[in-house]
Amino acid sequence: LGARLAREGGQEVKLTPTEYSILRCLVQHAGRIVTHEQIIKEVWGPNVEQESNNLRVYVNQLRKKIEGDPAHPQALVTEPGVDA
Repeated sequence: LGARLAREGGQEVKLTPTEYSILRCLVQHAGRIVTHEQIIKEVWGPNVEQESNNLRVYVNQLRKKIEGDPAHPQALVTEPGVDA
């Protein structure tokens, strides 16, 4: 699979297939809390258990690509300790 495109502020942003899948998952659940486990199951499948570190890396990459200030995200916000 090749790179996917997203739009941020009128600009096209190239995303890897995994970044795109994570973003698609989050958009499908917009306005709701999505747990690490839920994202992992939707992106990597139900039999994958140890993708939490990879998920953090991909979300960090996404923030760098789509957030105006990745250190203070507005769209991809992590809520530590919150269970849905």
